[in-house]
Amino acid sequence: MEKHVFVVDESDKGARIDKYLSEIFVDKSRSFIQGLIEKDGIEVNGKIPKSNYKLKTFDKIEVTFSEPEVLNVEAEDIPLNILYEDADIVVVNKEQGMVVHPAPGNYNGTLVNALLYHCTDLSSINGIIRPGIVHRIDKDTSGVLVVAKNDEAHNKLSEQLKDHSMKREYYALVEGRIKNDKGIIDKPLARNKKDRLKMGIVEGGKRAVTHYEVLERYNGFSLIKCVLETGRTHQIRVHMASIGFPLVGDPLYGFKKQKFKINGQMLHAKTLGFIHPTKNEYVEFTTELPEYFRTILDKLRKE
Repeated sequence: MEKHVFVVDESDKGARIDKYLSEIFVDKSRSFIQGLIEKDGIEVNGKIPKSNYKLKTFDKIEVTFSEPEVLNVEAEDIPLNILYEDADIVVVNKEQGMVVHPAPGNYNGTLVNALLYHCTDLSSINGIIRPGIVHRIDKDTSGVLVVAKNDEAHNKLSEQLKDHSMKREYYALVEGRIKNDKGIIDKPLARNKKDRLKMGIVEGGKRAVTHYEVLERYNGFSLIKCVLETGRTHQIRVHMASIGFPLVGDPLYGFKKQKFKINGQMLHAKTLGFIHPTKNEYVEFTTELPEYFRTILDKLRKE
C-alpha cells in the first residue's frame, strides 16, 4: 500500500480535485483518479470527496494506492490473431464466439486467458479479471481491439475512449432494406429494467450516438457501416433494433425467425484507430470480415 499526503496552497484554490491529482500523478488519468475516489482511496480533511470537489486553501488530501491484486486467472495456450504488438500494446483480431474476459461461471477460454499465456506483462488497472482490457466487444462480435501492457498505456487509451477520439468502425448485416443512405441514431441507453441481460432505450440513460451508412442492399437485408461516437454496451445492436433494422442473428434484439444458421449477431469491429500511447502518432488497424460473414454476403449478392 502506497500513501501520499498533500496540503493545498493558495495557487491551487478552486481547482477540481480530480484534475489537481492527475497533474501531480502524471501517469494517472482523471478517470483513474475518479475511480480511486469511488473506491474510497482519496480523502480530503478525513472525508471522501466527490470528483468535482473544488479545493480550498489548506485542504489536507490523502491518497492511498492499493497494491495490485495478484492475478489468479489461468494462462491458456489459445491461438491469437495478433495484428500488432510492441512494448506497450497488443492489437488483436478477436474471433466470433470468444469471450473477452472471465466472469462468474466462465473463467476459461477467454481472450484474457490467451493473453496471459502470450504476454509477460499486462496493465493492472482493471484488476485480476480484466488485466490489460481497455475496451471490449461482445462474445459473438468479431474484430479488432487493443490491449494495454502497462498502466501508462492503459490510461492514455482510456482517455481517448472517454473523449471519443478513438476511431471505431463496425460492419453489420441487418434485417430489411434501409432506404436512407446515411443516418444518425442519438438515443440514451441503460439496463432494461425487465430483463437485466438486455440494454434498452431509456430516458435518463447514458447518451449514445451511432452513425450508420448503407454499403450494400440485398433482398430483405442491408450491409451497413457503423461509426461509434460513444461506446455503450450493445449500442449498435440496440440502436439498429430501435429503428426497425435489428442485426441478423442477434439472439437478444433480433427477429426470432432467422434465415441463416449462425451463432450470434453479424457484427464485426472492422477498423480501430488511435494515438499510440508512447509514440504519440496515429495508428490504424483494419481487419477483413470473417469467412462466415463473407459467405453469407456472397449468397445474398447472388440472389
